[in-house]
Amino acid sequence: MENIEIIISIFLGIGLAAAVGFRIFLPLLILSLASFCEVIPINENWQWIGSTTAVITMAVATFVEIVGYYIPWLDNLLDTIALPLATVAGTAVMVATVIDLNPVVTWTLAIIAGGGTAAVIKGNASAARLTSTTTTAGVANPIIATVETALAVLMAFASIFIPVLAFIFVLILLYILFKFYKKLRKKRLPQT
Repeated sequence: MENIEIIISIFLGIGLAAAVGFRIFLPLLILSLASFCEVIPINENWQWIGSTTAVITMAVATFVEIVGYYIPWLDNLLDTIALPLATVAGTAVMVATVIDLNPVVTWTLAIIAGGGTAAVIKGNASAARLTSTTTTAGVANPIIATVETALAVLMAFASIFIPVLAFIFVLILLYILFKFYKKLRKKRLPQT
């Protein structure tokens, strides 16, 4: 039974890391609330994330982040700092949720799977916003911001309540990104 719990905690962490790729603080708020309400177990070194102070801090940061993505010039500025922050936050949610593993394994998994997943998704979301800014003069950016926020909420809640489904969503999302870039690369290669 212990192995199943470890696998579920890994799925939970990867799902939350993917959500962090869309919005940094929203999944942290949901994780904080889930820990506060004792819905999910948290790594013993990360128990502070379920404190009242952490919940309030994450709620304020979430509100500021979501509003910031609706301000035309600020959304692209947020994207410039969001990639490294998302990588760190993706690593953090993975460490916080993975239980009963050797710390070396936990941190390795967190950096590669958590930070990597968050970075890939945040990088693609930033590229979509930049493309939107250049092609629509930013008119479509609020639509992109709304979709990203909705995906962050969906992924975070799925991760908390149905981690296996969240993990499947992440695999599908990564597959779609892989196919998109493969197709894009094929178009860019010169025909000989």
